[in-house]
Amino acid sequence: MGRREWLLKRNCSLTPRQTVAAWAVLMLLSLAIGLVCAWQGAPYVLVFSALEMTAVTVAFVIYSRHATDFDRIVLEHGSLTVEQVRGGRSRQVRLPAPWLRVSPPVRRRDPIRLAAGAVTVEVGLYLLEGERRALAQELRRALGE
Repeated sequence: MGRREWLLKRNCSLTPRQTVAAWAVLMLLSLAIGLVCAWQGAPYVLVFSALEMTAVTVAFVIYSRHATDFDRIVLEHGSLTVEQVRGGRSRQVRLPAPWLRVSPPVRRRDPIRLAAGAVTVEVGLYLLEGERRALAQELRRALGE
């Protein structure tokens, strides 16, 4: 049996550099409006501008932490290795292929469940429903189920 590999990752519309550029533009624009309003005699606008900049920064940090999340599935030498990265934390699980069960999603947002004995791993959260079902079938075929 040869090596088969599947890489499942988020579909991010912005690169990290573009994300930082968009954040910087928003910060500069909000600060400029706040400063102009404060200069014109409305200092409270600057306070709300600072609150807005804080909220936008928090949202961008959360987005950036998970922008590089992925699942890598490798079938090789009679075992299936699943590597998952979530928010910068990595987890790797090795499942023996002969005892592996692939459970396709039952409901619309369900992930694919890979189970061998007491160990269960959920993958495919970044795929559309049809793509998850197709991946489950492809995994079954590759495993010879």
